[in-house]
Amino acid sequence: MRSSEPRQSRKALAALVGFVARGPVTGQCIRSVPMTSRLELERSDGTRRMVDTCLLKLTLERGLLVGKVTQGRPPTQCTYTPTPEGRAALRRWLCDPDSAFQDQHRALQARSDPDMGLVSVNARESPLAALARIKGRDGVLFLSPVHVEAGERLRIDFTRGQMQPSLGQSWEPVHIGRQTGGAGGVADITDSALAARLRVQRALAEVGPELSGVLVDVCCFLKRLAEVERERQWPVRSAKLMLRTALAALARHYDNPGRGSKPPPAQPRHAP
Repeated sequence: MRSSEPRQSRKALAALVGFVARGPVTGQCIRSVPMTSRLELERSDGTRRMVDTCLLKLTLERGLLVGKVTQGRPPTQCTYTPTPEGRAALRRWLCDPDSAFQDQHRALQARSDPDMGLVSVNARESPLAALARIKGRDGVLFLSPVHVEAGERLRIDFTRGQMQPSLGQSWEPVHIGRQTGGAGGVADITDSALAARLRVQRALAEVGPELSGVLVDVCCFLKRLAEVERERQWPVRSAKLMLRTALAALARHYDNPGRGSKPPPAQPRHAP
């Protein structure tokens, strides 16, 4: 819907599309009633609503709704359902006007952040979102919610720690080895960002160098599995198994954050 359209008109269209989106709606076909009249629509749950015929016609002309003659009823009865365009427009209307287009392509979820509490992340931008819906032959999800939560937690810390590399920089695995006080070093970031960096460093160290790379690629750099396999010259479909193993190790670390976090005891020094 054009932003220049009167707000009242958008509100009326959103109300009608929203009513139809909650279940198939039946009513008289638009061509069988005068344009100046009102007609009654009945949803599958029994809810009824009177609407202006001109408003219903406008939704049909703009492709927001589609009407089909209802089988087993007089030809003057139609079933109205929303189109994909109509559902997208409805999401856009219900969003913040300043970010309407972006929000209709987002799936915001609340995640826990050690510094900021609950934060919102876009689940659709992470490759884990697609993998989380895959089921094996036994009907079990390929990634458990615990695995996905661990990967998203790593991504939040990676982003909060400002660890995205500059162009041409290689990260494998992630380190924070700059000297304190140097330009762009630890002294130039906030305490929360430094704490996030340290959490990432501990997590990747606990997972180990064999698996930390795929975690950084997928969870932090949001690379697709095919891209990871191509860059690392791995066999096809091997990245998916490596990622699940890495996420399992990461989840164990977050479940027992104290395990393996202490430095090894100093070895006794012997005189030459």
